[in-house]
Amino acid sequence: MAEFVTSIDIEAPPEIVFDHLVTVDGMLAWMGQRAELDPRPGGVFAVDIDGNPIRGEFVEVDRPRSVVVTWGLEANDVLPAGSTEVAFRLTPTATGTRVDLTHSNLPESQVPPHAEGWLHFLGILAETAAAAA
Repeated sequence: MAEFVTSIDIEAPPEIVFDHLVTVDGMLAWMGQRAELDPRPGGVFAVDIDGNPIRGEFVEVDRPRSVVVTWGLEANDVLPAGSTEVAFRLTPTATGTRVDLTHSNLPESQVPPHAEGWLHFLGILAETAAAAA
């Protein structure tokens, strides 16, 4: 198994970025067309992204410092629901927030498409969180 690690600086305070990770309106502003979120350890994490039903649960919710969820595709043998873990670590900066993302336990074949997806969606997160600030 492999992991994908990246980071981005966002011109918005950690509280605003955090809300984009744990609220339905916030999540849908940057990723997905439907979401069901129960942001507490063991709570539901479900986001439909371009027809892909991502399913998992919240593992850690530490406002406004971190969000960790399990992640996978419903009814998928390569990347089953909840089989990987995505950690968002939020650090205040002089201009907003640094988001460090680690997507771990990925099958090697899934690293390139997830790397591409995360870079795309984190760019949208930066835009929408900055606009909300």
